[in-house]
Amino acid sequence: MAGRRTIPYRYEATTIEGFVQQVAVQYVARGYWFYVSGIVPESKDPRAVAEKLIGKYGFGVSKFVRARRKLGGHANLQLILFGRIFLLLATHGEHLFFEEEKAKIRDCREAPIKFASYSIGFRGGHVQVRIERETEQELKAYFKERALWSAETLARLFSQLPFEPYAPVRRQLLVMLNQVNKLRRMAGLERLETSCLRLSRKPCRPFEQKSSTSNLSTVVGEASIGTSTARSPLSDRSVGSPHRAGAPSSESEDPPAQTRLRPQPVQSCHRPR
Repeated sequence: MAGRRTIPYRYEATTIEGFVQQVAVQYVARGYWFYVSGIVPESKDPRAVAEKLIGKYGFGVSKFVRARRKLGGHANLQLILFGRIFLLLATHGEHLFFEEEKAKIRDCREAPIKFASYSIGFRGGHVQVRIERETEQELKAYFKERALWSAETLARLFSQLPFEPYAPVRRQLLVMLNQVNKLRRMAGLERLETSCLRLSRKPCRPFEQKSSTSNLSTVVGEASIGTSTARSPLSDRSVGSPHRAGAPSSESEDPPAQTRLRPQPVQSCHRPR
């Protein structure tokens, strides 16, 4: 039941932060748990593919039509695009989507959506946005190795982490900070204050054109969606440092002036024909 497109439909996120916010807050939190993700081939125009999907599945309808569909036992769908990366999400119910994409559909309650080193899932009745596991582990190793650096340098490194402080992210960052402070206490060094962490999130406009350092032109090609573990940015794209996490280092090496914790591509689930 595609439905007729009657209103403009915005689907192109311009930043990683906007993509994550839209998916987590507007979609997953509202019951859009079933998803298919993929990358549009270089030979195709992402917007043309998106418009084709919109026409096929009927995204561009009013909230009243969506409410009527829900009451009638039909599913509602959403689409979001970031560069060549696309994500289709659906609620419970009947829809052509579940027939056409049957072999590719995943449930974010069981297999969280992984994008740009974030993991977006739904557990315990709430949406959860976290730093995905492998990136979290490498960050812990990165800061553990540098725990005895000067408090000023470490505070700067923590403050430059690019992850939006959703509640689970805040907890992850506080664990990393506590790990560093434990090692510093054992060495007789001053502790780091939680003020070095960004613990409050400022909502953004997901579809607004921007010219910031995190805009589309900066990160396109560096983010993808998948359910396999994301490759950590600290392996080949260190946080501004020429050394890999785990390699011998000293505070005299150039610490990250600008944090570049951007993800490496993750294997996509689906490439549209």
